Amino acid sequence: MRYGGNTSCIEIRCGNDIIILDAGTGLRKLGQSLLAEFKQKPLNLTLLISHTHWDHIQGLPFFAPIYESRCRLRILGSEGARSGLESALTGQMESTYFPVPFSKLPSNIEIEELRDFNFAIGTTLVSAQRANHPGLTVGYRLFSPDGVIVFFPDTEPRHGGDDRDMIDFIRDADVLILDSQYDRGEYQRHTGWGHGCVDDSVSLALKAGVKKLILFHHDPDHDDKKIDAFVRYARSLVKTQKGKLKVEAAREGLLIPVNGR
Repeated sequence: MRYGGNTSCIEIRCGNDIIILDAGTGLRKLGQSLLAEFKQKPLNLTLLISHTHWDHIQGLPFFAPIYESRCRLRILGSEGARSGLESALTGQMESTYFPVPFSKLPSNIEIEELRDFNFAIGTTLVSAQRANHPGLTVGYRLFSPDGVIVFFPDTEPRHGGDDRDMIDFIRDADVLILDSQYDRGEYQRHTGWGHGCVDDSVSLALKAGVKKLILFHHDPDHDDKKIDAFVRYARSLVKTQKGKLKVEAAREGLLIPVNGR
């Protein structure tokens, strides 16, 4: 339980901008933290959704700020959801599944489907790119005055190792948060599932000149001991290649300064 069991949710602070990546169950704790920090002050938040698989949206109904009128939440995501992004997000709050309907929320929420894969959030420039994952899934590259963060929570190496587009997209990132669910043996048994392995994550990061790699999307059957072994193995691969890449595994509450900020 040291790494934690909540599903995908990352918070980014850049100046006055608060950007949230995915709305998995980790969103619940984030909501509690934001309300405790801002108290009665207005909350202006932007949420980027990588895709609408349940583990990436199921925290939204439990996100406390959406029950506060002082909260303004802008949600952006791919139009790949079969019946639309808004339907995918609000459908899980229908009475069959949840006691509070989306239409009754007092907060100000805007849901927008991405038409342009290049846009800005305050002082942060954002680009999106398709991931190799079932359904229409994207990853995000965020370029801020403090540095570059790339987020690919669910993706699989391209067949034949042709990942030139991915290498170009993640190039020179200060922080790369990347699907690294499997070891090499596990990946061979799960090819086509849309998830990556540690070997390929390290290889991509080294080729692209990434500074820090965060292993992400832990398998629910992997315990802390297994994730620790992933980190040691990844670091050994970097050392063998005489690289400077830093490697960590995502865990609850992990705080990562970017360029000292």
